[in-house]
Amino acid sequence: MRRALRIVLVTGLLAALPARAADFAEARSEMVQQVTARTEATARVTGVTEIAPRVLNALDRVPRHRFVPDKLARFAYLPTPLPLGHGQNIASPYIVALMTHLAEVREGAKVLETGTGAGYQAAVLAELGADVVSVEVIESIANSARINLVETGHPRVETHIGDGYYGWPEGAPYDAILVKEALDHIPDPLMDQLKPGGRLVLPLGALNGKQHLTVITKQPDGAEPERWRVLPVRFSPLQGGQRT
Repeated sequence: MRRALRIVLVTGLLAALPARAADFAEARSEMVQQVTARTEATARVTGVTEIAPRVLNALDRVPRHRFVPDKLARFAYLPTPLPLGHGQNIASPYIVALMTHLAEVREGAKVLETGTGAGYQAAVLAELGADVVSVEVIESIANSARINLVETGHPRVETHIGDGYYGWPEGAPYDAILVKEALDHIPDPLMDQLKPGGRLVLPLGALNGKQHLTVITKQPDGAEPERWRVLPVRFSPLQGGQRT
């Protein structure tokens, strides 16, 4: 009975998905409502009772369906990650919203993102008025992201090919750094490139197991950084070359 009910629900959901570009605006609005509902449902765990309205507005402006493979465009506004190829995913809308909220990105802030992926997170950050530097280790994905960002009106996002573990020193210091793949420790290069008072948001923990979405705040006086474990998550390990 449960299996039959599940099939009916999934079939109904698929039928309701947008099939035309004109339908995507409504789907995007529904996605934002789902993010709000998920935030309220997880507030007891995360301590985050609401996502900043300006972050939700940015989500509502960025055409997420332009950042996924064409065959998955109809599914772009579902509350789930979607595959991009090369072992990478575009994170769920809720995780994108939560990480952006936790980074406390202000207009005019300089933000480093590691793991450009399709460019969606970078576009959301750019919509907040941030100057975004994004690093992606896979050249073909970085090149696709550049095209996506230009075509969706975000040509000022800097995209670079490199190992995000080492950040992008040429653009430092940064007001916030977002790492979108798992690490089992905090890279010194990223902390070095973060401004005092700035926030590093990353999935921290076992590379092939459970991590916690964690906020690291760099202290202005050089004291031990503050840590805030926000939510259990599971991300793929940060891709890169041989590290020393």
